[in-house]
Order: sequence, then structure tokens, then C-alpha cells
Amino acid sequence: MWEGRFIAAKRRGRWEYVGRTRGIRAAVIVAVDAGDVLLVEQYRVPLGRNCIELPAGLVGDDREGEPAEQAARRELEEETGYRAGRIETIGEFASSPGMVSETFTLLTAHDLEKVGEGGGVNGEGIIVHRVPLTEVGAFLDAKRREGAAVDAKLLMLMAGSVLATSPLNLSC
Repeated sequence: MWEGRFIAAKRRGRWEYVGRTRGIRAAVIVAVDAGDVLLVEQYRVPLGRNCIELPAGLVGDDREGEPAEQAARRELEEETGYRAGRIETIGEFASSPGMVSETFTLLTAHDLEKVGEGGGVNGEGIIVHRVPLTEVGAFLDAKRREGAAVDAKLLMLMAGSVLATSPLNLSC
């Protein structure tokens, strides 16, 4: 239907969806250091406001065949100013399978070393947040009250507290 540099609008039968062009995918990084998780905040045009997210970036946007681990290392350092001593792949996940064909590789970053300020490249204006894991829920609640959006991938950091306060009985 339409194709730009990074995305394409597609139709299969009556189903319309968006996909990445040129085999590009994403790497999403869970970086925990001394009990704190690194989160990033940046303005997202489709939402019209800032969004709190895990550090992430495109794999293969500049170099076809780029390994997800290499992209994760690059993106973590660019966005947060931290360098990982070790990167471990958790797996491949679908972003929003009802409307987007994009998948992302979820990785964990270990043995972090602060090597710069972060903030992204080319005017991305990324704000880095170092948040104690025990305070992620309260931090995200405060950011939502300020008007920020929260990426659904952050639910994994809050799963225990969300399930504990859910009106559903999910115990086995």
C-alpha cells in the first residue's frame, strides 16, 4: 500500500498492518545494575508525548545482517551512557501482533560500566532514568501523572506487583 524508509503499510486480504522494511527489527535491553534498572524517556511522535521505555533500537537499519547483540551494545551505550560487559539473549517477541508484524529481540545487559552521558544521537533528546527495581511501579505511576506514556514492555518489571493487586485470583 505504502512504503517509507523504515516501515511499510501492507494488506493481506482484508487485514491491514504495518511492517518494517528491509528486514529491520528491534533490540530491547533490560539493563539492571546494583538493583537499579535503566529506563529511557523520549518524545514519541505517534503518541504526541514522552514515553518511558527500556533502552532499544533498530537492528540492521545501517548494516544488513547486524547481530541483535551488537545492536543492543551500541544502543545501550548511545541511549544510556552505559557499556555492557556481557549481553544475553532472552528471546524473540512480537510487539503488537494485531497491527504490526515487527518482532524484537529481548536481551539482558550485565556487568555495566558508565562510560558517557547517554541521551541518544542526532537530537533524540533521551532522558536516562536509573530506577530501583523495588520502585518501578511508583516511578511509572508518577510519570503517568505527569502525562508520559509507558511502553507495555515495562509490565514485565511490574508483573509481581500488578498480579498481587489484581482483582483476579491467579493463584495456582
